[in-house]
Amino acid sequence: MSLANLPLAPLERALLGSLQRLDPQASEAVLAAAALACMLLNNGDVCLVLSRWAGQRPWGEGYTLPPLAQWRTELLASTLVGAPGAFAPLIMDGERLYLARYHAYESQLAAQLLKRAADQPEVDEAQLSASLQRLFAGNAAQAPDWQRLAAAQAVRRRVAVISGGPGTGKTTTVVRLLAALLEQPGCERLAIGLAAPTGKAATRMAEAIRNAKASLPVSDAIKAALPEQASTLHRLLGSRGDRPQVRHTAANPLALDVLVVDEASMVDLAMMAKLLDALPANGRLILLGDKDQLCAVEAGAVFAELCAGRGFNAEAAADLQRITGQRVPVEAPNSQLADAVVLLTHSHRFAADSGIGELARRINTGDARGTLSLLQEDRSDLHWHSAPTPQALLKRIEDGYAGYLDVAQNAEPSSAFAAFNQFRLLTAQREGEYGVAGLNQALEARYQRRFKLGARERWYAGRAVMVQSNDYALGLFNGDIGICLQGEQGLRVWFETEDGHRSFSTTRLPSHETAFAMTVHKSQGSEFTEVLLVLPEHSGPLLTRSLFYTGITRAKQKVEIWALAPRISEAVNTKAERAAGLAQRLASRAATVPAAAPSTEQLGLFE
Repeated sequence: MSLANLPLAPLERALLGSLQRLDPQASEAVLAAAALACMLLNNGDVCLVLSRWAGQRPWGEGYTLPPLAQWRTELLASTLVGAPGAFAPLIMDGERLYLARYHAYESQLAAQLLKRAADQPEVDEAQLSASLQRLFAGNAAQAPDWQRLAAAQAVRRRVAVISGGPGTGKTTTVVRLLAALLEQPGCERLAIGLAAPTGKAATRMAEAIRNAKASLPVSDAIKAALPEQASTLHRLLGSRGDRPQVRHTAANPLALDVLVVDEASMVDLAMMAKLLDALPANGRLILLGDKDQLCAVEAGAVFAELCAGRGFNAEAAADLQRITGQRVPVEAPNSQLADAVVLLTHSHRFAADSGIGELARRINTGDARGTLSLLQEDRSDLHWHSAPTPQALLKRIEDGYAGYLDVAQNAEPSSAFAAFNQFRLLTAQREGEYGVAGLNQALEARYQRRFKLGARERWYAGRAVMVQSNDYALGLFNGDIGICLQGEQGLRVWFETEDGHRSFSTTRLPSHETAFAMTVHKSQGSEFTEVLLVLPEHSGPLLTRSLFYTGITRAKQKVEIWALAPRISEAVNTKAERAAGLAQRLASRAATVPAAAPSTEQLGLFE
């Protein structure tokens, strides 16, 4: 079967059309590699690793990719393929084949990170030691105190990466480390920015920092210098609609000395590259996230790759002990950013006997048998429904949302959102009887009968919706959650924003869908009192350890899991890995951008 007859997506066909116009004689092996690289990009991979796919049949029985040696030879001989630094639509870098724009993103991001890592700021160690002793005095029982160590490294480095699970105190740590930074000589007037990938995450971050700084043992001047507002990354960079270009670049940098990014595991490669490009050369970057959570929906796993190289050598460990009084284990780092990464391990949300906390640990260690054994125990915060049926599930979901729907009939926006966040239904997939579409459709039918709506009526007080496309004019973005409420002007849809709540007419919303059920991916950056997690009946690529972990850790008090035992085992045993080269670039001192490399602004063909 020829490439023309393969089941390619529209974007992949458009790419092949462009390449064939550039080189009408391009071989099928080269075009197949381009189509596969594009398909993998849509699945989250930054590049195509030739050795993984040589001789494989990615589109089924109809087409077999060439053997590795032959495939590599044809690619290197093609005018469509260039070496790093060349101006070509495809870039071959070792055994990895990239679309040119994504090679530029990855290589330039690595170079930016390494440059900042090498440029260490001047630090008054005596002042830093005194600040840390006062700000983290309440952590005396922790040994080592990873929050204090994370703060020390963030003050001493231009790049800091802080990873921790729910309740490990990432926000508490960052507000204290910012206070310690502001107490450094000459740093009193630093311009500090807060940002997150989504509006909800930005709102939660700003609120948490406002609450945390009130009790800080610092002067009023330091408290006043701490920021209280956060922005989405799109707004911060000045995104221009759905085009890849942004307003702030190296030529027009952000007016910031320090940038803190929360939920950084959700930030894809393209966004992270643009962020570093826009940050002033002497600016500091502090990334907060959870390395075990799902990666970004788009291509790349930047935060996880940064965390993979962590470790303190003997010199770094001695420096930290001198400044903080904390002993840290010495490890052989495998990244030039190794000592910029600190993992917070002590959870303040989940007690030592917490079922959710223990479940998270067993999932992350790949202990499928232990996970099933734990779910069979009588834990107050865990419940496993091992033989789910559609009717029983729908009845349970109705019961879960009953209190919220009662409140939403006469509630203010803040009360409605608080009630809605008491319970949330999460699924692994969009399609199927146990997917978002099927469950929302079934619930809508029941609610239409409950509220006695006509066949074409869809709006009622309490209907929850999720925006599916960005609308920059309205300030609504993909993933934003809205709640329909009755007011003086009739039914309107309210959204939580960085500045409070805003309402819109039901006819003005961009593309949206009902959101009683949402995917685990879309739930990132959110917390709910109780979570009901549904896994599909059949095996599939979505069932991974990170998805399962992310789903259960959205809950603060209780998790219900509706899934067959084989699906739980499959999820725990499947560790998702994305093809990328950032970790290798950070491990190599040769990770620089060639002088002749085209910029991402030049590479507009394949976004």
